[in-house]
Amino acid sequence: MNPLEGHSYMLVDSHCHLDFEDFDADRTEILARARAAGVGEMLIAAVVEAHWPRVQALAAGHVGVWAAVGVHPNEPAGAGPEWERLLVALAADKVVAVGETGLDYYRSEGDVSWQRERFARHIAAAKATGKPLIVHTRAAAADTLAMLRSEDAAAAGGVIHCFTENRDFARAALDMGFYISFSGIVTFRKSVELQAVAKMLPADRLLVETDAPYLAPEPQRGRRNEPAFVAHVAAFLAALRGEAPEAVATQTTANFHALFRHTVAP
Repeated sequence: MNPLEGHSYMLVDSHCHLDFEDFDADRTEILARARAAGVGEMLIAAVVEAHWPRVQALAAGHVGVWAAVGVHPNEPAGAGPEWERLLVALAADKVVAVGETGLDYYRSEGDVSWQRERFARHIAAAKATGKPLIVHTRAAAADTLAMLRSEDAAAAGGVIHCFTENRDFARAALDMGFYISFSGIVTFRKSVELQAVAKMLPADRLLVETDAPYLAPEPQRGRRNEPAFVAHVAAFLAALRGEAPEAVATQTTANFHALFRHTVAP
């Protein structure tokens, strides 16, 4: 059966970037395709401060669409966010999370202490507002875990989004109360180690996402990703874990609401 059609269960895309210009020409159609594929809710995560008003407006204008505000670690030093502006943005209607934030050393060279300072500011904002973190980590696993521990990020909770780390990282994140979200990467043929993590993960800590427009899952790989394609990720995980697709959809939707406490199911 095609995961994009012919089922009655609801899915949630827990992380996408519908504010990006990639979607300006057909955003209405993309939202319609998501609904047709059973994607009842989606969370748009900002990566730059300039887009905070855009993600807020998209969330405010659509039922079942939520927003997160933050500044991505790959944005250069000095790109914010300033503390008071971050708190004001987090207080906006339908903003339910802090991020995406984290550490990414893959594209950074030299002193990256500014990334750690930015990450600490986001963690502090999450604790101050009671809204969970959306954590990005790439080529920075040890420092990411160290900062989550040292800054007491467990007090806010959150999710390691677009998870690509190993079992030890997953266990450490779970021990701090974090959720793990899988993107289309888990469907790739060479993602054997990642699939092993996905198979062992407790059901009540599992989330699915697209990270659209990036990382389209099989069999859509190579195309621009979109929220409807989260159905492929969920179907793959169901087969991998030996569970019914409806069970994975129901569980990941419940997990989404448990983590993002300020959401209300449509």
